[in-house]
Amino acid sequence: MKGIRELCKVIEPVKLNKLHRFNKSKSWEQGYNKEHDFIVVGKSGQIGEVLEIQGLRIALPLAPKTIHCNSKVQLKQKWEKFEDNPYFSKIKTVFDWQTHPADFKERHYSYIDEEFKRRDEGFWFTNKGVKTWITGSYYMYLQWSKIDVGAPDFREANRLFFIFWEACKVDKRCYGMCYLKNRRSGFSFMSSAETVNLATLAGDSRFGILSKTGNDAKKMFTDKVVPISLNYPFFFKPIQDGMDRPKSELAYRVPAKKFTRRKMREKEELDDVEGLDTTIDWKNTGDNSYDGEKLALLVHDESGKWEKPDNIRNNWRVTKTCLRLGSRIIGKCMMGSTSNSLAKGGQNFKDLYYDSDVTKRNRNGQTKSGLYSLFIPMEWNYEGFIDEYGHPVFHSSEETVLDPHGSEIEDGVVDYWENEVHGLKDDQDTLNEFYRQFPRTEDHAFRDETKNSLFNLTKIYEQIDYNEGQRNTAVLTTGNFQWENGVKDTRVIFTPDPKGRFKISWVPNAPAQNNVITKNGVKFPGNEHMGAFGCDSYDISGTVDGRGSKGALHGLTKFSMEDAPANTFFLEYVARPPTAEMFFEDVLMALVFYGMPILAENNKPRLLYYIRRRGYRGFSMNRPDKIWNKLSVTEKEVGGMPNSSEDIKQAHAAAIEMYINDHVGQTEEGFGTMYFNETLNDWAKFDINKRTKFDAAISSGLAIMACNRQLYRPNPETKKEPVNLMISKYNNSGASSRIIKQ
Repeated sequence: MKGIRELCKVIEPVKLNKLHRFNKSKSWEQGYNKEHDFIVVGKSGQIGEVLEIQGLRIALPLAPKTIHCNSKVQLKQKWEKFEDNPYFSKIKTVFDWQTHPADFKERHYSYIDEEFKRRDEGFWFTNKGVKTWITGSYYMYLQWSKIDVGAPDFREANRLFFIFWEACKVDKRCYGMCYLKNRRSGFSFMSSAETVNLATLAGDSRFGILSKTGNDAKKMFTDKVVPISLNYPFFFKPIQDGMDRPKSELAYRVPAKKFTRRKMREKEELDDVEGLDTTIDWKNTGDNSYDGEKLALLVHDESGKWEKPDNIRNNWRVTKTCLRLGSRIIGKCMMGSTSNSLAKGGQNFKDLYYDSDVTKRNRNGQTKSGLYSLFIPMEWNYEGFIDEYGHPVFHSSEETVLDPHGSEIEDGVVDYWENEVHGLKDDQDTLNEFYRQFPRTEDHAFRDETKNSLFNLTKIYEQIDYNEGQRNTAVLTTGNFQWENGVKDTRVIFTPDPKGRFKISWVPNAPAQNNVITKNGVKFPGNEHMGAFGCDSYDISGTVDGRGSKGALHGLTKFSMEDAPANTFFLEYVARPPTAEMFFEDVLMALVFYGMPILAENNKPRLLYYIRRRGYRGFSMNRPDKIWNKLSVTEKEVGGMPNSSEDIKQAHAAAIEMYINDHVGQTEEGFGTMYFNETLNDWAKFDINKRTKFDAAISSGLAIMACNRQLYRPNPETKKEPVNLMISKYNNSGASSRIIKQ
């Protein structure tokens, strides 16, 4: 659907003949399957659909031939909570159960067994004609958890959340999840329900809760965890020590066994059963909370709102060790939150979230944080806009759409959201807070307060929002440059490629492409009057951690009479190819194709030497703030501009500020034509005192300086000579005046 981000997609990583063969022999083992790079979440040895959720490939169980269906009419097929067994209303403990006659218990064994099976294996039901599987954890949440509004509603977004969580649990490489959410998405209740679900099954284990403050953690414990535990039926609930509604610790004594006919015999002596010895508690917020303890599950609620001196990243470094013994992961973490502004804890959570990207792993197969990141846009899980089948209502419809309670949903969630945004467009900080609370993109979730930016954040975010609205139009093309026929130093062509390193919004017409002028064996740019490039390079191919800064290249047009957009960034490159030489060649090909010069920092000079060695010294601009005879030997040799001087740093930042004020966001001519959101976001968080982190900002600022180098041209020094006005001076003492000789 236009403008709507998909939560998942069905993939087919296994050939059908192998799929059928392994299903027949029930050979699919639960956990990570290295051969096919997916995680099997079922226990049956058979798999069905394979979903990809935010880069994580998850194999679901194979659907059985017979599944639950509450109606023969397709439109009436949906999730419905099963009615509680009325015979169990007064049975609070297994001891109460033992007081009932044998024939009573005999009638209910199958019901209890079935509930344990659903808890263990998950549950299949028909949802508007579609066979739908939910995990055992989600079944326990829907069927047996009591929340503030009563029983939870089924939501497709939450179904995928629990599937993702199940994959985190069974993947031995994973420490848990880092969930970026919108308000009222249900995370606090879902994580509380999972805490109770796992704690009532585990022996000799500890479960912990942290939040943005100790009071918040305590409230989650007393208002969510404890009531959910109390609502469990007797056959799921161990005997609890202490008060019914404890304030600090929930302790289970008698283990929750699968009450089969053998284990629920009338004469079984339950008093002699060994205790479960499992607890759930909460801690005050701090970097060292739960330090040195062993945890089966750690719930991190509101982790994007930890304010100084508390730091969620520091705490995670500590608590991560509570979930492992040596290299073996023995516990998991459920972390979820909206984000505060970056200065109020949001930056730490943002860093942790992006360190949890499942597509970026170390040699041990783990993300940098050990967690797996998940983002569900607000339109998928916004209360009041979920239909009776659990699916979001994106746009207003002429057809009648009902919510799970039978009320009509008149508007679509996207329409509602856009109306809210429109009403806040003149109050940028309030708008940014709305974005953080109800994000449709990750960029929305991490919007910052305008007062925290060096530049005009209002205009930057105006442009980002405008670009988001244009994302489905053909404004940008992704691709790569290459030498024609693979022959270097000939013609360069651009080839579209969705996985390419370049993003471009404009190319010169055919006669202006590859406009290179050769003088005395040195090549010069033929389109210098049209624009220029800026570049933030790197010298070393590999780094210790395999990450390192990225190389950045930006192209910007000048105001000219040529057939080109004026004062427009037309190219963005922010990447780190396997070798530095590949980056250098990428840069060189872009210069040749556009026929424009480059201004690069010369503190990392390998790129400039590479350009000179290939015969393109004429493309490398000299620093604009000095005349030729004031340049150093190296500067004369390869060109470029240093970044060490405070004057240069200030001039660079001023160049970006000037461009933003004149050409970004709402202008007199409409909206600016700066379409590169990665660069805009780099400008938004730019810190002049920590410039090395902002590759795109450095590169784009140099491009602006290159196109406006006349502003930085030094005034020629003039030698001031004393002027002889030839005015005579007189000695007027005595009777007559006498000329004083000079």
